[in-house]
Amino acid sequence: MNNQEVRILKIRMMISAVLAAVCTASSLPACEISASDSSDNGMRDISTMELVRDMGIGINLGNTLESAGDWIAQWSDGSVHAYETAWGSPDVTKEMIQGYADEGFGVLRIPVAWTNRMTMDGTYTIDREWMDRVTQIVDWTLDANMYAIVNIHWDYGWMNDLPTNHDECIRRFTRYWEQISDNFKDYGDHLMFEAQNEELGWNTVWNRWGGTNGKAEAYAMVNEVNQTFVDTVRASGGNNSMRHLLISGYNTDVELTCDPMFRMPDDPAGRMAVSVHYYTPAGFAILEEDADWGKASSTWGSASEIQELERNMDKLKTTFIDKGIPVIIGEYGCPVKNKEPESVRRFLSSVCREAYERQLCPVLWDVTDAQYDRTAYRLKDTELKKAYAEIVGDNIPANKKNTTPEKVKGDVNKDGEFGISDVVLVQQWMISVPGTNISDWKAADLTDDGTLDVFDLCLMRKLLVSGGK
Repeated sequence: MNNQEVRILKIRMMISAVLAAVCTASSLPACEISASDSSDNGMRDISTMELVRDMGIGINLGNTLESAGDWIAQWSDGSVHAYETAWGSPDVTKEMIQGYADEGFGVLRIPVAWTNRMTMDGTYTIDREWMDRVTQIVDWTLDANMYAIVNIHWDYGWMNDLPTNHDECIRRFTRYWEQISDNFKDYGDHLMFEAQNEELGWNTVWNRWGGTNGKAEAYAMVNEVNQTFVDTVRASGGNNSMRHLLISGYNTDVELTCDPMFRMPDDPAGRMAVSVHYYTPAGFAILEEDADWGKASSTWGSASEIQELERNMDKLKTTFIDKGIPVIIGEYGCPVKNKEPESVRRFLSSVCREAYERQLCPVLWDVTDAQYDRTAYRLKDTELKKAYAEIVGDNIPANKKNTTPEKVKGDVNKDGEFGISDVVLVQQWMISVPGTNISDWKAADLTDDGTLDVFDLCLMRKLLVSGGK
């Protein structure tokens, strides 16, 4: 017996002794061994164009984790619950998230204001409790077999200072994405990161209505921020080297993003889509009542308005889709107050249809008591639901999960059965026997804590004795 074999035998005997103790004294601490290097990483050989198409249609968890305001901290206990519910949303539940999937949505966009719970000492350290809450909602979304998009949403508007405080804003932006990327680095490709919301564009540098002075500088800053986003995520390790990324357009405005000065970043993975928003015409899609900059409209659907919608969608198709660049309309929608219900339904279904038919993924902007009932877990307008169902057809990710064979508990070698070979394989992997490879480590995570340890191995042995039950 050579030295390597002797070492392995000694370690195996030690593991066996620990297992025996664990099986009779569950209070002993676990010797956790991370399985994040497993080959089962959830990243498919799929282009971003294919992935965006697989999303179907989506909805936003609006006015929830992105709620912001100094008054929240001043007049509350500053808890996660306080921020999450500050703008009227009930606490998010797993049932609420599952309801989105049941109503036919394939992707949930999760806007987040990270500054709500952050160390403001120059390190920009995101509070663990806040990160954990975002993670929990992402997990519920993935459990429902939907895609999830996580972004930096308005977040108190600090990105507006980029022209006058460039280096600090870039550093802060980078710190955000370093932490977000690290937290989610082992997640599969059903999770997408989005660089920003609507904040990339500065009227102090260039005003679109005032000529071209400053335009090149403004676009250069937008392109720089997006490149920083890609570089930061790609350097963060894990699955992020291949994660599909959503690049924020210039103010997410259709016309400004279709401008030749807007450039997609350089990406070694070649996995990017572009994000725009659609609130046109503003009199119907934004204003509830007249303002000094525009007149509110209660109806939508004239021939000229429909033609305007078609022109804008055609522009996105020719500028991006036809050149192989996927497009996600990260937000589209309209208020319900002071609007004709039939016009609301017509506008929402028309934007969704025109986008989807051109291979874009439309994601409805929705807040509490607007289109989705967050306590009954369903769309309020059954006619709108019917229209959405006709548009998306059978392209609903939640309905596709039944086409995948059910995973067998403990089947780490993925041969379709659980047996002694699986137990031996896990034990060999835990003691680092050379050449040992686990095809599906998650099948052995019987304690469901995200790690493989002796507790899992003990439970596998018990499962073996009980005949897999």
